[in-house]
Order: sequence, then C-alpha cells, then structure tokens
Amino acid sequence: MRRKEFAMTEEENKKELETFLNEMSFGFLGTVGADGKPSVTPLNYVYHHGSIYFHGSRIGEKMNNLSANEEVTFAIAKEYAIIPSYFEDPLLACPATAYYKSVRIDGRAVVVSDLREKADALEAFMRKLQPEGGYKTIDADDPDYIPRLKGVGLVRIDADHTSGKFKFGQNLKEPVRNGIIEGLSERGLPQDAETIELMRRYCPHANTD
Repeated sequence: MRRKEFAMTEEENKKELETFLNEMSFGFLGTVGADGKPSVTPLNYVYHHGSIYFHGSRIGEKMNNLSANEEVTFAIAKEYAIIPSYFEDPLLACPATAYYKSVRIDGRAVVVSDLREKADALEAFMRKLQPEGGYKTIDADDPDYIPRLKGVGLVRIDADHTSGKFKFGQNLKEPVRNGIIEGLSERGLPQDAETIELMRRYCPHANTD
C-alpha cells in the first residue's frame, strides 16, 4: 500500500479488522474460471471462527470457478463520508476525497460438506442477519433441517493474508484536519458525526507541524 498511514495490518490491527468484518454483512468475491477470466460476485457473508462463510446454490458460475481454482479474493468496504475539495481549498478540486474502511482477504475457498459445520455457520448467519429470532435453531440433527442442509451450498474462505485500509485523514496536518472536522460538523449528514469520531480515533499522533 502506497500510503502506509492508512494501512491496517493483520499483525498489528487484528481486533480492528475483525470488528469491521463482524459489523459488515456484504462483500465481493473474486474468482478465476477455468478459462482464466476473472469474475466478481456480490454476496452476503458471515465472519465466523476466523473465516468468511457464504452460501447459495451448489451450481453456477462462482461454484464452477471455485472447482477450477480454489484461490480467491474477498473484499469488504464501507464509505463513511465524501470530503469535498472546498473543505480544504476554496479553488482547486485536488483535495476532494472519501473517508472509508476496506478489508481484503486473499485465501482459499473450501466447499463445506459436513452438516454440522454447515449448521453452525448458517446459524451464525441467522444470528447476524435476524438477531430478533423468530425461527427454529438450525441443528444438524433436526430432521426438518437435514435435507435443506444437504441441499444448500456453503463455502468457507480460509485466509492466507488479510489487510485493511482505513482512511480518515491520517496524512493531514492538524490545521487541515481540523478544518475538515469543522466542515463535517457544519454539514451534519447522517454519518458525518461518526466520521469525526473516527478521524479523532485514528489520528491521535498525526503531524501537527
């Protein structure tokens, strides 16, 4: 990564990365088919026991690609605020940017066949996406669920490398950063207050020259 001040490494920031992975529920799966062509598939996921899980049909393009090549990339991102150029410069467009978090996982996809692992991962999905309950717990021994567990496709991504980029003005000098905070505070869009909190969180030792 060219701007090291935005980097979130797995070695130093594992908790930050895992918190973000648990907060989010939608990402993009990158695969390569037998013909060598890349493909990107948007899908829901759950981060569970240190791995990414996603489910769906047992047939189709992404499953064909995984059969041809188990190596995948999975990416998640959330944009918090668009920073207009005039927060920093009244004339030039150059300072315009966005503040965001992103995580990239490079690893290997494993098609899960074990019913207990399927039940455990799919129950984790439900707890994340339907925390209010209203359903019977997914159990690999439940006769109502056994045929459904056998029929659904479930894939686990085991990470070889995880990295993140959290961009919140860490490269800025204090006067510029304070000007952006003031602009966000005055603008008051839904995520501007949270963006300000994150700027202050990730810039405690920023250059004040």
